[in-house]
Amino acid sequence: MTGTDKELAEAFHELVAENTSLAAKTWYGMPAYADADGKIVVAFKPGSKFKIRYATLEFQQAATLDDGNLWPVGFALTKMDDADKKRIAAILKAAVGV
Repeated sequence: MTGTDKELAEAFHELVAENTSLAAKTWYGMPAYADADGKIVVAFKPGSKFKIRYATLEFQQAATLDDGNLWPVGFALTKMDDADKKRIAAILKAAVGV
């Protein structure tokens, strides 16, 4: 990765490390983070890989984000300021049940 995708991926990696105990791994060629059972909880999908204008944070079925019959599993990401980092940290904690 290069440019914005690389910057966002590195910042996201730091947030995952600071706020969860998920293990980093590569999943379909993308940075991903797995729980103790090896199940992917979240992946960083770089926009450049798919020739789209934004990266995405994509939560998988192991994420505990269920909220009734409808809940978000993906978030578009173009920049990451302090407020975004706080929001992402909160979502990560919810995704791992913290």
